[in-house]
Order: sequence, then structure tokens, then C-alpha cells
Amino acid sequence: MNNCYLWSRYVRSMDIKHHFVEKGQGAPLILLHGNGENSDYFVGQIDAFSRSYHVYALDTRGHGKTPRGEAPFTIRQFADDLLAFMDEHHIGKADILGFSDGGNIAMVFAIKYPDRVNRLILDGANLDAKGVKSTIQIPIEIGYRFARLFARKSEEAARHAEMLGLMVHDPDVSPEELAKIQSKTLVIAGTKDMIKEQHTRLIASRIPDARLVFIDGDHFIANKCPDEFNRAVLDFLGKD
Repeated sequence: MNNCYLWSRYVRSMDIKHHFVEKGQGAPLILLHGNGENSDYFVGQIDAFSRSYHVYALDTRGHGKTPRGEAPFTIRQFADDLLAFMDEHHIGKADILGFSDGGNIAMVFAIKYPDRVNRLILDGANLDAKGVKSTIQIPIEIGYRFARLFARKSEEAARHAEMLGLMVHDPDVSPEELAKIQSKTLVIAGTKDMIKEQHTRLIASRIPDARLVFIDGDHFIANKCPDEFNRAVLDFLGKD
């Protein structure tokens, strides 16, 4: 099989089958999208990164083409799903790049399974809801309460409540836990990110020897500023 050909398929991970996109050769680089999104978010990254890496872009449980399954819908469950995916593909250790909730998954994964992470890129990640600007977080919490009210009567409301619940209750990581991350880490965010700047700086300061980069833009710098974002990531990975 030619690994330079872009393709997608399903692989069983615990009680689900992950949908993923794969391209390139070399060391594995796993991309994790944000809340309510799918692997398409990384349309500006897959080609660029696959010139030097074997890229896997996953659809998280209950996102994109990956089914919901029966397991808990939490960041920690998603981290365990990632472990199962890596085991299934005999990926002992990988570089992992996560955006937003994907960054939170990557962060929790690196804390729980430090020996499975080579290098870590956290893009727009947060430790808890307090790290999100109030102008963003307050509407999320109001929407979550309303969705929960109708969750028993509407499958759509129930699904919406689960998605919003991730941004209300998760990832619930303490700054002290970040010291458990052993991998070389890049913390990156937009200058106008929905994550508070001081919160992003806190994350970088608590991860040993982490590199901190801000790119002019909002929360979606990878999608809106792909060239600058990709340069920062590849510089960090040593493959610019």
C-alpha cells in the first residue's frame, strides 16, 4: 500500500470504530480536532505535515463519522479511545497535536500515558471552564442548561447537551498535574483566542520546558492562518 496516498477508513476502538484520515510516511503524527468538529478541520495541515510525517487525523467519539458508542462522553474517555487507537495500529509513541478540546484530550493523554507521547502540541487548550473568556463561556453554560432541560424529549438536544457539557465540566485538570507531562511541548494560541492569555501562559509555565507561541488571530489559527501555524509547528518539530 502506498502510504503517500490520502485515504480514510474505520478501525475498531473499544466500543466504537474510529473514522480517520491517513497520509504520509515517517514518524507518526496524530491530529485531534475540537468540539463539534471532525478531521476536516486540519485541511490546511495534513498535506504540509505529511511531507515529513505519517499523519493520522481522527474523528473523536461522537464526532464526524465516528459513532457515539456507549462509553462515557468525556475528555478522559476520549484519551482512552486514543490509546486504543494507537494500540490497534501498533503505534508505540507518537507526536500529538490537539486543537481546543483535541488539545485537552492530548493534554490528558500526556498526563495519563506519558510514555506514549513523543512531542506534544497544545493549540487553544484549557484546564477548565475558568480558562475561557466569559463572553464565550457564559452563553455555552446557558445553552448547556437549556439543552439539558429538553434532553429527555429530544435526541438532538441530548447530543447538544453532551457536546456543551464537555466545555462546562471538562477537562478539569489542575495546574499541578501538568508537571506529569514528560514530552517536549509546544503551547500555541491566537492573540485574540477565546482562551484567556494568562490561562495559556499558565499552562505553558507548568509544563516543564514548554515552548509558548502566540499567532495573530483568534481561536482558529490553524484553519485561518495555516501557513504561519504550520511553520510554528514544523519549527518546533524540527522539520521546517
